[in-house]
Amino acid sequence: MAKKTKARTPGMATVAIWGGEQEHAPYERSTQVPVVHSVSFGYQDVDTWHRVALGSEPGHIYSRNTNPTVRAFEEKVRDLEGAEAATSFSTGMAAISNTFFTFLRPGDRVVSIKDSYGGTNRMFTEFLPAFGIAVTLCDTTDHRALEAEIAKGCKMLYLESPTNPTVKITDIARLARAAHKVGALVAVDNTFATPINQNPLALGADIVLHSATKFLGGHADALGGVACGSEKLVKQLYHFREINGATLAPMDAYSLLRGMKTLALRVERQNQSAMRIAQWLTRHPRVEQVNYPGLPTHVHHDIARKQMRGFGGVLSFAVRGGLPAIKKFLPKLQYVHRAANLGCVETVVGPPLTTSHVECTPAQRAAAGIPEGLVRYSTGIEDVNDLIADLDQALASLDPRASRAPGTNGRSRK
Repeated sequence: MAKKTKARTPGMATVAIWGGEQEHAPYERSTQVPVVHSVSFGYQDVDTWHRVALGSEPGHIYSRNTNPTVRAFEEKVRDLEGAEAATSFSTGMAAISNTFFTFLRPGDRVVSIKDSYGGTNRMFTEFLPAFGIAVTLCDTTDHRALEAEIAKGCKMLYLESPTNPTVKITDIARLARAAHKVGALVAVDNTFATPINQNPLALGADIVLHSATKFLGGHADALGGVACGSEKLVKQLYHFREINGATLAPMDAYSLLRGMKTLALRVERQNQSAMRIAQWLTRHPRVEQVNYPGLPTHVHHDIARKQMRGFGGVLSFAVRGGLPAIKKFLPKLQYVHRAANLGCVETVVGPPLTTSHVECTPAQRAAAGIPEGLVRYSTGIEDVNDLIADLDQALASLDPRASRAPGTNGRSRK
């Protein structure tokens, strides 16, 4: 578990590079954090060993608990989120499920939103109720309904913003105030926004979660999750994780650290490209719906402007013709991975029925406001003109009479 010991003043791009890498003795003068694969760490005397094991003296005992490479990753995310402490997990879902099982007990109640990530939704609908934990899911766009349910009493308010895959926005500050009035913890999944665009702790959240597999790592080559918050809360999360064993591997921690060096650059590029693509898609005759919080037409655009510094690299859109049209459209795309991932340097696309909500039935997706013909589009760092031209030719293949959005000639418009 990483603890914050001093105030952070540098800019986000600087923290993404140097965070967590200046607080410890260098290894043989290396300029990069090394991968420490050792399972255990040895001590000459029992007294020092015991103090380290109890946490009263810095050090490591066993890599299921703590590890030098993993610690550096935790500290970097901690600094980016402006948190007191952070602890890591083997995956994003491990971070989410550990948060639930650390702080919830039979008889407790959770209030959340209907269109959370599919794995999270299954926790709400299947696993938590099996442990006697009540869950109330509200319309994500109805903040008054959320506040009314919170006022009835709950142990935890769980939010995503933007949501996966409909990129809806929840007013974190407003709902956190309502939750704290009834003594509830506020946990926010910040995976889509990233710390570059949004810091939920500064908006009143108690715990911020990430699937580090996505934007933080950015290269689709490492699994990981992380939770940030106060030292008190993170100690509890760390204790549960060290016992249940959902440990982040050192090599994955190293890959995530390396990827995070370019986090600010990548996210800034993805913000810009996603905005241009969303604007272009709104004018295409084959597209009937575009979801992106940067668009003025987005239902909560004003909230996004208030709490975000950028609108993110993920958008979603529906193609006329529904799922049959999607099945024809997706194979025509050239500069994409058709895969169940997001936040990479390469553009990644897919429908929720094979990606974010594959665990759910069509009825469950419909209840969450997710049409079967929706496409989730995670923008990479390619030339945005090439991405728009690629979308244009793929959409044109659906209907020759709608060959191009007016005025594009296969290239983007300003």
